[in-house]
Amino acid sequence: MAEMDPADLITVTIDGVEVNVPKGTLIIRAAEMIGHPVPRFCDHPLLDPVGACRQCLVEISDDGRGRPMPKPQASCTTTVMPGQVIKTQMTSPVAAKAQNGINEFLLINHPLDCPICDKGGECPLQNQAVMVGNADTRFNDVKRTYPKPIPISTEILLDRDRCVLCSRCTRFADQIAGDAFIDLAERGAVEQVAIYREQPFNSYFSGNVIQICPVGALTSTAYRFRARPFDLVSTMTTCEHCAAGCELRVDHRRNEVMRRYAGDDPDVNEEWNCDKGRFAFVSGRGDDRLTHPLIREDGVLRPASWPEAVNAAVEGLRAAGRNVGLLPGGRVTLEDAYAWSKFARVALGTNNVDFRSRPHSAEEAGFLAHAVAGRSLQESVTYTDLEKASGVLLVGFEPEDESPIVFLRLRKAWRKKKLRVFTVAPFLSNGSVKLGATLVPTVPGGEAARLDGLGDEVDLGGAGVILVGERAGADAGTLSAVLGLAERTGARIAWIPRRAGERGALEAGLLPNLLPGGRPADAAEALVDVRAAWEIDELPTQAGLDADAILAAAAEGRIQALVIGGVEPTDFRNPAAARLGLENAGFVISLEQRLSEVTARADVVFPVSLFEERRGTFLNWEGRERPIAQVVSPRTVVDDLRILVALADGLGADLGIPDADAAWAELDQLGRWEGQRAAAPATTAAPAPTAQEGDVVLATWRTLLDAGRGQDGEPYLAGTGPLPVARVSAATAERIGAGETVALQAGGAELRYPLVVEASMVDDVVWVPRNAPGLSPAEALGVGAGDRVRLLADSIARSDDSTGGMA
Repeated sequence: MAEMDPADLITVTIDGVEVNVPKGTLIIRAAEMIGHPVPRFCDHPLLDPVGACRQCLVEISDDGRGRPMPKPQASCTTTVMPGQVIKTQMTSPVAAKAQNGINEFLLINHPLDCPICDKGGECPLQNQAVMVGNADTRFNDVKRTYPKPIPISTEILLDRDRCVLCSRCTRFADQIAGDAFIDLAERGAVEQVAIYREQPFNSYFSGNVIQICPVGALTSTAYRFRARPFDLVSTMTTCEHCAAGCELRVDHRRNEVMRRYAGDDPDVNEEWNCDKGRFAFVSGRGDDRLTHPLIREDGVLRPASWPEAVNAAVEGLRAAGRNVGLLPGGRVTLEDAYAWSKFARVALGTNNVDFRSRPHSAEEAGFLAHAVAGRSLQESVTYTDLEKASGVLLVGFEPEDESPIVFLRLRKAWRKKKLRVFTVAPFLSNGSVKLGATLVPTVPGGEAARLDGLGDEVDLGGAGVILVGERAGADAGTLSAVLGLAERTGARIAWIPRRAGERGALEAGLLPNLLPGGRPADAAEALVDVRAAWEIDELPTQAGLDADAILAAAAEGRIQALVIGGVEPTDFRNPAAARLGLENAGFVISLEQRLSEVTARADVVFPVSLFEERRGTFLNWEGRERPIAQVVSPRTVVDDLRILVALADGLGADLGIPDADAAWAELDQLGRWEGQRAAAPATTAAPAPTAQEGDVVLATWRTLLDAGRGQDGEPYLAGTGPLPVARVSAATAERIGAGETVALQAGGAELRYPLVVEASMVDDVVWVPRNAPGLSPAEALGVGAGDRVRLLADSIARSDDSTGGMA
């Protein structure tokens, strides 16, 4: 910590110890600095002080002016003053008696159900009852009771009789998440946490209230009564769901994960995480889990031994020669990504490798090579930089849906420091409203032209940041326009993908134009570097194909073998084209955790471990290393790296990286590229799409909770997902004569949605979620953002239920 100016410090005495603390420090924090924690319930360092529980009373025998305070004061709301003399329960009978009285008061109506309470064994109320309370109770009357539990959402249950009205949950919802769906209702003895009748607590961050509740009043539907805290073993690891890099505490018992809590990492997620990271860990543990290799025989997959499967895969790869494409997906660890990259170049002699199983472009590959790959954490935008920014511009990026912890940091900066946020989008989303964002109204597909024409309406200040989402890579010219805007304004750029492994895959060289460390694949010096590090004589120099081109070449028979890991056809802009590539590929190898569309078309299937079963590293969007710990023992499966090493051995190539530690060491030794960076892309901005008569332009992106396979098997979490709706402007709704529902039509198919009229929406644009259960426009209609679709009032649309419907 940087040294503070002595003028900003004041001197106080706490329990006889003189201490210098910054001005404005709360007494409860000052006491912690000398190792004298004061009991508390309502206090939380990331929430605004409220003084609700009164458990933290201390004696102030000198207020700094030679006079004592007349009664004990709440240390969580009182700031230190020069010369104060403060006594905690450690040295003051007055403070101890006051805390004892409050503790006794809180226990009057609290149920004695510790043996069955989920919080029993890790409960602050238990701890403080022992520390400052009485051994026996003086209360002999009937305790207050309520019907229990009350579901405040499908995922969160409330036991009202346990609640001590600390207001941690309501303050979190209001201040941190911005979802004020719960509040304290009534007054006096009947005051209680309540929800709005018309609005359940369907927040992306609702699980945090379980963790910060000090008394077990809020519990998880999925975890309730499943384990005792003292039965569990805790392991710190990193969340696998998005690129935020949240630290997680995983609690497990008998080789099974029971629950996940947010870890405490001030540099990244502070003490929060999203509900997807907290609850979506059941996927891959069902009946479709792959536990042994499979090979196709007479058109049917059958179980096989590992040697048999490796031999079959090697035979298929040998037959294909260098006409092979690799699609590792965006969820691999850094070490596995490095193994994929080395396997492609050393064992197969090809640059046909691309981690982007999503809408993408050649412009994006050039942008990533020029502006992102090979940059150290010190060169990158960080979470801290977001809090200190003078202005933030969001381009193709919806933080709440695509990187929730980034959203929380931006909201914190907006609340505390009045950060100015601008969003280039067709409307102000719920998340943008909670950031106080200013809309830069843009028709989908017209982002590049809009950015080129930005004027005084967007002032990012001297410490501006442009946050670019992965969706910007699919809009021609947008990333080139972002680079131009950054050059004109001096703003810094940060690229924030959705998947946890994409930044690591980029650094490992899982793009056709990149080698590890951000080295351009066509740079002679870069080739020399990598050949020397890998101790080989030759590297492929022919330009590689990106993911879409690999699948298109497979459909045409030019790519004769595919090696695929953790990819779904629905991930791509055109799922039908992806399926055609899979079907027409001569030979398909799949590395998967569970049965999927790819394994159904594969010739050889290798089972790979879940993230809780392996060690490794993620790089989050900042480029920060995030360790993955092995939480439980793997069940007869291995990670991607070991499978690729075995395949390389069969092909006569030695990758030289037998495990994750070796891969990390080799990549670290290879280091980052210090030569000339790849040239910046210069794609001309295309004109913004215009709606023709009867048509509208489609806007769409994936919401955090949708039909993704990573959250399968957790119905309580799915119940909190957003309702799939179609959003249009009032003028567009009036033009089509829409009522409560509308139909989206394209390619002879149709989807129907409830209609929401959005005040901020650009005219002649409709927004629908990209991957809602049963309602994917890419899957059902073959369209994506920027495409024209027909929008009709449902009363005059086709009523054929076989082509779509409402969720």
